[in-house]
Amino acid sequence: MKKETKHTFLQRISHWGLMGIAVALIGWLSVACETSDVNRVFEGPYFVRFTDTLVTYKESYSQPIPIQVHNVGPILAEPITINYTVSGTARAGRDYTIQSTEGKVVIPANKSTGNIVLKLINNANNILESQSLTFTLTSVTPSTLQVGFGKNNIVGKQLTFVIQDDCLFGGTYTGTQRYGAQTATVPNIQITSTDCKNYLLSNWNLVIPFLSFDAQRPTLTFIDNGDNSLTVPSQTNPELGPTDKIAGTGAWNPKDRKITLNLRFTLALSSTKDTTLTYTQTYTPQ
Repeated sequence: MKKETKHTFLQRISHWGLMGIAVALIGWLSVACETSDVNRVFEGPYFVRFTDTLVTYKESYSQPIPIQVHNVGPILAEPITINYTVSGTARAGRDYTIQSTEGKVVIPANKSTGNIVLKLINNANNILESQSLTFTLTSVTPSTLQVGFGKNNIVGKQLTFVIQDDCLFGGTYTGTQRYGAQTATVPNIQITSTDCKNYLLSNWNLVIPFLSFDAQRPTLTFIDNGDNSLTVPSQTNPELGPTDKIAGTGAWNPKDRKITLNLRFTLALSSTKDTTLTYTQTYTPQ
């Protein structure tokens, strides 16, 4: 029994020793790998890519849209010229225009980014669908750079731009209202709808005199009657008194897409007496 116990003990000692050597070896290899990774230097090649891969805008967005391409590497003292192609279901001249040089984008010398400039055309017809564009980078000068990175250089090489159809009156507007010889102007007013019949105006406070602050942005709803006329149904508003009402009529001009609202405010002067004020407002697409 003693010999077996001793033999077994020696086997255990040997087994523990081998395990310790293995653990030490693995630890040394791990440290060696980590040190190698830390000291690793990116050897290139540097590349250009789209900053984004997916962008979505409503067709009613009226401002130029920059689509950014950037140089992933040191800033160069010379211009970087990148060629690209455009494909997709959106139609040039009907859904969009390219306001920069078509097919080519330049990153200026001593800069890290350049832009393709896209302008959407609002041809809203109350049919809510979407079109898309695919921008693909094809080549770059100087040749020390490459297009995209990763397997087959696919990462950053393409950008998909989705154009969402909007309702007929959807978009960003500038509101104007006359007060005697003066005109109040308020930009960046949104008109939105989910069904192309009932619309939400984001702000009717065109320096309305009976509101406390010009910064107040009260909303109202109006209805498209389908014949270029509009109805503002009777409604209340948190910025007004609990019994005050807004109602009115309006019209849409299909030539210039301007919206005119004739608003009627019924305001309580006391518990038994009301007054009615009317204002005509014009909303012009931006």
